[in-house]
Amino acid sequence: MGIPADKAELLLAIETNFGKLFKALQAVPEGLTQEPVMEGHSKGTRMSVANLVAYLIGWNELVIKWIERDAAGLPVDFPETGFKWNELGGLAHKFYRDYEGLTYPQLLTRLVAARARIVELIGQRSDDELYGRPWYERWPLGRMIQFNTASPYHNANGRLRKWLKSEGVKP
Repeated sequence: MGIPADKAELLLAIETNFGKLFKALQAVPEGLTQEPVMEGHSKGTRMSVANLVAYLIGWNELVIKWIERDAAGLPVDFPETGFKWNELGGLAHKFYRDYEGLTYPQLLTRLVAARARIVELIGQRSDDELYGRPWYERWPLGRMIQFNTASPYHNANGRLRKWLKSEGVKP
């Protein structure tokens, strides 16, 4: 699938990549969700499947925050208050901590809800609002959404399926 260039392609990329990822997430035995079994988001670290889901929730909820703050005419701190783009490893660890009190089923529910809200926000916008002009620096809103939803879903699915295969679990 190429880089989305309009609203329909963005929604398709999100739905396709999320569907594949969610199927894999549901295949993870709950007893293994907290084990640090995959390479982490920072060099030299390990993460659990629960951390991976927390990371995705964190980015999805940031996208929602960006869009809602911008729509309300409020300033948006990119990527997040207290973090710069070159500090994304630290931001990933913040996301792990933010959601560490949730059970795996609760994490999945929260991820589904965040994705649904993003789809709703996209649906409220025209192709021109999503792709017709720069929204952050040179990037249109649709591209910023894709960078932080469809692309991470695809990446996470690859990581997860590789690990599941090594464990003999078929998604």
